[in-house]
Amino acid sequence: MMAGNGLEIFELLNILDNLKHLKRTGWVHFNVPEPETVASHMYRMAVLAMSLEQKLPHVNATRCVKMALVHDIAEAIVGDLTPRCGVSEESKFSLEEKALLQIASYVPALTGQEWIALWREYEAATTDEAIVVKQLDKLDMIAQAFTYEQKHGIDLSEFFTSTVNIFKTEPFISWDKQIRDKRSAIVTAKSNKNKQSE
Repeated sequence: MMAGNGLEIFELLNILDNLKHLKRTGWVHFNVPEPETVASHMYRMAVLAMSLEQKLPHVNATRCVKMALVHDIAEAIVGDLTPRCGVSEESKFSLEEKALLQIASYVPALTGQEWIALWREYEAATTDEAIVVKQLDKLDMIAQAFTYEQKHGIDLSEFFTSTVNIFKTEPFISWDKQIRDKRSAIVTAKSNKNKQSE
């Protein structure tokens, strides 16, 4: 389905509403109370992308913001598919691309074409902007895992072990280290407290 010529507002509103209420699968699997939604995940990524304009002058921050806001938009139709869902990467890509083409048909043609191009660029991860947004996606995930561990006392170590050394550029390497160092300090403090109470 190709991008349309007009704005089908009710279809677009429904898509965005789905994203506002679609809980992220990873947190649901770990029984996190009141887990974040796909829309809230993309929103925080977009704001972080805005903050990078002066830190990464060689990167088009506006393009990163747009990419962050559409990179998971297909999940409004296909859901948040993770490796635990038993769907191959090839099938996931195909399902999401088909969904994105449908969503793009709800907006004016040029807008829809831009959304499709941004999503494909993100998936290919070959441009500076796509690489930045990919790293923002992972950074938001470990930051959220850290928050949930502190808030709910849930062990979400899996999200940290699966992302060791995943960040390749600054400021993501430093930000990742800050989160991990803070987490390690809290874990150590709790361990020492438990030993003292024994």
